[in-house]
Amino acid sequence: MRLGIYQHYKGQYYQVMGVARHCKSLEELIVYQALYGDYRLWARSKSMFNEKITHDSKEIFRFKFVCEALSQAPSSEEDEGKLQ
Repeated sequence: MRLGIYQHYKGQYYQVMGVARHCKSLEELIVYQALYGDYRLWARSKSMFNEKITHDSKEIFRFKFVCEALSQAPSSEEDEGKLQ
């Protein structure tokens, strides 16, 4: 699973934090954080996260990869300039 920023088909953005396993079934779960509102953490089965759905009569992915996430916040004004 590629870590980074994903866009949900409804438009909101999320950051995938990693992959976890369910304690009993060992099913892989994607752990991701909303990048809006209260920045809540979510978990969804990997198969469901990566599945195609039908929306407006088109088959599309539920989540679309957008870009890599920053690994950490800039530590100086010089680093901040690199982000612009």
